[in-house]
Amino acid sequence: MADKLIELVTAKRKLVYWGLLILTLVFVAQLPGIQIDTDPENMLPQDNPQREFHNQTKTRFSMHDMVVVGVVNPDGIYNPKTLSHLVSLTEFATGIEGVVQADLMSLANVDNIDQQEPGTIRFEWMMKTVPQTDEQAREIRDKAERLPLLYNTLVSGDGQAAALYVPITDKNQSYAIAQQLRSKISELDSQDEWHITGLPVAEDRFGYEMFVQMGISAPLAGLTIFILLWVFFRNIPFIIAPMIVAMATVLITMGLLIGMGFTVHIMSSMIAIFLMPIAVVDSVHILSEFADRYKPGDEVKKVLKEVMGHLFTPMLFTSITSTVGFLSLMITPIPPVQIFGAFVGFGIMLAYLLTVIFVPAYLSGLSEKTLLNLTQKLPDESQSKLAPALVRLGRLAGSHAKLWLAGFIALFALAVWGISQIQINDNPVRWFKADHELRIADRVLNEHFAGTYDAYLVMQQQGDASADVKALLAEIADSEELSQNTANWLLQQQQQFDASSSLSTLISAIYDKGFELDMDESDRLTELALELEKLESQSKAFLNPAVLNYMSGLQQHLKDSGLVGKSNSLSDIVKTVNRELRSGEDKDFALPDTANGVSQTLLQYQSSHRPQDLWHFVTPDYRQSLIWLQLTSGDNKDMTAVVALVKDYIAANPLPDGLQTDWAGKAYLNVVWQQQMVEGMLDSLVSAFVIVMLMMMLLFRSVSFGILAMLPLTLTITLIYGLIGWIGKDYDMPIAVLSALTLGLSVDFAIHFIERFRATWAKQQNWQQSLKLMFEEPARAISRNAIVIAMGFTPLLFAPLVPYITVGVFLASIMAISALVTLVMLPSVMALTRKWLFGSDK
Repeated sequence: MADKLIELVTAKRKLVYWGLLILTLVFVAQLPGIQIDTDPENMLPQDNPQREFHNQTKTRFSMHDMVVVGVVNPDGIYNPKTLSHLVSLTEFATGIEGVVQADLMSLANVDNIDQQEPGTIRFEWMMKTVPQTDEQAREIRDKAERLPLLYNTLVSGDGQAAALYVPITDKNQSYAIAQQLRSKISELDSQDEWHITGLPVAEDRFGYEMFVQMGISAPLAGLTIFILLWVFFRNIPFIIAPMIVAMATVLITMGLLIGMGFTVHIMSSMIAIFLMPIAVVDSVHILSEFADRYKPGDEVKKVLKEVMGHLFTPMLFTSITSTVGFLSLMITPIPPVQIFGAFVGFGIMLAYLLTVIFVPAYLSGLSEKTLLNLTQKLPDESQSKLAPALVRLGRLAGSHAKLWLAGFIALFALAVWGISQIQINDNPVRWFKADHELRIADRVLNEHFAGTYDAYLVMQQQGDASADVKALLAEIADSEELSQNTANWLLQQQQQFDASSSLSTLISAIYDKGFELDMDESDRLTELALELEKLESQSKAFLNPAVLNYMSGLQQHLKDSGLVGKSNSLSDIVKTVNRELRSGEDKDFALPDTANGVSQTLLQYQSSHRPQDLWHFVTPDYRQSLIWLQLTSGDNKDMTAVVALVKDYIAANPLPDGLQTDWAGKAYLNVVWQQQMVEGMLDSLVSAFVIVMLMMMLLFRSVSFGILAMLPLTLTITLIYGLIGWIGKDYDMPIAVLSALTLGLSVDFAIHFIERFRATWAKQQNWQQSLKLMFEEPARAISRNAIVIAMGFTPLLFAPLVPYITVGVFLASIMAISALVTLVMLPSVMALTRKWLFGSDK
């Protein structure tokens, strides 16, 4: 097959050139349609139950994504100038398009709640006018510190910081809104420190910088690879072919992704940088063997047939195994990871096809002068540092096999221990370097406030009252005390009533109907209305003092744990208003004794300037409520610990009858997709491992050689993830995806080594001679590939985004370790088992 392919592509060179050019241009035309997506919420499918509940909670409680602005003054923010600037920025923020004005919060637009006289409370603006003196500013401090909903949320406990919460209609506008806020801050002539943070800002900012990074890293990777190939072959026309293959592979794959309507997520943004080095792997093998075999005067087509005859099958299987490694990511339940795996897998097979078609066609078209220069300028391998090093490595690998094997077993054991130390954790803010302004803002504001990360513990009453209401209506309608017309009217009300109906409306209608009837029927309907009022009161769980007291106990438990900076709930509103209705003193900061008392406090609260704030904590039917948790850390492990803490508390202190809980909020969603990613990655890794092992057995037509090929892969994977555990690096999204690359590329080197060794053994029939020959051209090709791929990822080390740096560091490590393990482990194991593998110990 390889011979026929060489005949065809060398005879139709121009057709190959034009075909590749047109194909590339077709997909390049799709690139302008690129859409960026950095929302971690999209790591979950749209029909994911937790994601659906999160979005339902946001709608039900009118919650919005927030841009958090903080002003810090070490001498205290309670001074006229700082507060004046806060007012100015608040007024400016209300005019920004995309800001939810009604829910914007700072000291400049919230109420102070205090007692006007016993039994009467007063709501007035916290800062009706900007304070003119320090004394007036301190009065604002005293007011703010008495209100639990504001203290450590809008003003810090140390008095050195104040916050402005800017709710936005669309999280994708957060970067633009943050830029407008920064522009206004620069005009304030303020000596204070200003910081802007929040998960929407971090995610949107990452999208902007990710887009810039895509345009920098891939070209730099291409330049790095080009320089390396020139160092290896010292002939620019000769090394153009792999660069064309790599560029065409990247452009076609990215064009296909964008043309099919997929957004470019943090994962898919790495496709280009992944494919650029991988796409030249097969080309390097072809160039290496061609350079070694070609001599002046040789027929190029004949040399190409010999080269492709040796490499066609190993390259096919290495491409397939790499593709399988990435396609296995489609098993994960994370859509962006699935897309990443699918398109990198496609790109690898595309690179293989372009390599076996374009590279031979290109080489066959090189002039005699270029080929002569290749033989004359090709570095003398005997004088290079790589060739002698490989010869020495071959001698070491072939001797002391038992000692090597013991060392590998010890490394494997240490790696397994390291894996046991891995912590699963991620945080979008940590995607930026420690000195990035977002990281600094996050660190500073979380030092001063109770936390800028949100999570919501939603409590809701199970079932609905509609069944009981309908049963009661039917029962009264059957009563002999009512006329047929009245009974029919009640049955009509019963048929129209459902879970979405207002019980208060029904009760009012029954009272109104009673005025139309005689005394006996009117009294019966009044009794019915009273029964329904009792049922309505029972259905409003979050007017029950016992339920609110349970919430308070849970909040105190969370605060005592140290995991939660602060929590706010309906209970806090009720206690605050109740205090002012009674004495205004701390001793009355408590819940009323009755549901009616709770209702009265909430009616009073709704006379404030911000009555809509109540519905952020409870639904109008008082059947659902939430506790707003503020966390100083957005790390998944901290959110996981909070979830476990609440679960343990509920286990020890059962929820009031009829209540159930669930979680919402970005911090919680990050935990959900991380857990699903880890489980999915494990499934994909195991599945791909089994498939690749079966492929190895099929390729070598031998169970023993198939298992042998998997040994370097197994040790490389365990060493890489053991290293992650040793150094304390969190297992995050980029680290998880590296398992696919490790699985795909680690076995590539083993395939080439074993296939070439078996061919060499078939000719030499001598162990030492075969081993010596293996550490010449084959080992050089493997080493060159490892160096090219590893160096191809080094531009990522200079990226401003941590996920890119992580990928760069670990991919370089993977290539170095897998190549070294292949060149040392395989000869050692083969030396111990050569009688079994080859039927001879010569």
